[in-house]
Amino acid sequence: MTRQYQIQKITGKPDWKEIKKAPIDQQLWLPCEQISAYAQLAYDDSRLYVHLHAEEPMIRAENTGVLDQPCQDSCLEFFLSAAAQDVRYINIELNPKLCLYFGFGTGNGDLMRILLPDGAKTLHAGSERTANGWDVTYELPFKLLRLFFPDFAPHGKIRGNFYKCGDLTAQEHYLAWNRVDAERPNFHLPEYFGELIFSE
Repeated sequence: MTRQYQIQKITGKPDWKEIKKAPIDQQLWLPCEQISAYAQLAYDDSRLYVHLHAEEPMIRAENTGVLDQPCQDSCLEFFLSAAAQDVRYINIELNPKLCLYFGFGTGNGDLMRILLPDGAKTLHAGSERTANGWDVTYELPFKLLRLFFPDFAPHGKIRGNFYKCGDLTAQEHYLAWNRVDAERPNFHLPEYFGELIFSE
């Protein structure tokens, strides 16, 4: 079953306490009872706002280089395809130290890593430790999305998924918002994206 999430339109900066949560609660491939996560989205006339939160007892945050892999650490991910009938998607991964992976393509085979001019700063990204975990916020300007999806407009629906993982953490884990039915760990399957709907 495909999940749906309503993206709330806002004026000014988002008040995340008032924004609906999308639970990243589909445990995939390995059990992980002590880890939970959720995502939140909001938008205005110029950008999409993203907030991802994780609760996990042992946070790994070692990778900091521009070519490092944040998914080896405690990692929160957002994949989105912003055009109908387009199998390509943007892949955004961040660890607690804002090590960024920004990719674009159709899947593992041809996904291209793109080095943004100022890394995570390009997205106005921020990360914060919380009492039982950590969270990350960032912004996706529509002008950036239109470099990849020229006809994008913030109405109707787009497709995407949210993930929590940690390949080299003390407890390897894989969580998703919309379930992924694959035999082995693989988030790069856009056929399992959910629907993200812009509310008017």
